[in-house]
Amino acid sequence: MGNGVVGNEALRVAMADRGETAESLAGKVGVDPKTAARWLADGRIPHPRTRIAVANLLGRKAAELWPEPFRRRDLPWFRAWAELEQDARSIRSYEPLLVPGLLQTEAYARSVLATGGLVSPAEVEEIVAARLARQRVLEREVPLQFVAVIDEIVLRRPVGHDPGVMAGQLAHLAELGEREHVQVRVIPAENPWHTGLAGPFVLARMPDGAEAAYLDNQLRGQVVTDSADLASLGARWESVTGEALPRRRSIELIREVATTWR
Repeated sequence: MGNGVVGNEALRVAMADRGETAESLAGKVGVDPKTAARWLADGRIPHPRTRIAVANLLGRKAAELWPEPFRRRDLPWFRAWAELEQDARSIRSYEPLLVPGLLQTEAYARSVLATGGLVSPAEVEEIVAARLARQRVLEREVPLQFVAVIDEIVLRRPVGHDPGVMAGQLAHLAELGEREHVQVRVIPAENPWHTGLAGPFVLARMPDGAEAAYLDNQLRGQVVTDSADLASLGARWESVTGEALPRRRSIELIREVATTWR
């Protein structure tokens, strides 16, 4: 059941505070009123994208309304995005400083997480394992269509103490970039300041055409579903892709820089 009792009392209270009924809430998030009623009466847990939309409408966190999916130890605030990621048909990711998580090697991911000693070795291993598991979306029968835009500094800044970490990571990037469903495009270091340098972001499109985005900071990430925010990020995506080298030239650059790490 939703919260250990019949129905979902936390959702009921949140709806009452905002003056929402099952019918009005259903209309705003695009589901059948009977479905919304089941969230209340039976404690049903909606799709992750719907959970996020409902939480945003009610001014609550999704984990407050449906705690069960967030009870894993590995970064509970990231769980909602990880679920969306698994359902997505396509993902577009911009990263100015790091290789995107779905494209990281095990050694690179471990080195990033261990930097500074801020995360315990046990937690590092848990997160690395979860990150590698997420990458299976690139191997599924109908694979995720993934486009990554990164800045050239990502290829040249050392991660970890062993140059082999970067050599392996860049070889992996180039190999992935050769796949039909994966593109890795690089913005040259000589390019001037561009809009993407304000921060990383990820855009996901679901099978039904709906979109969501993910923003990250020093403390935690945020899933974005507001249409105006998605439109703004979509415009930023068009801007950063305009700065990037074409696909083939990007792979050539990745392979060139990889030789400097041997």
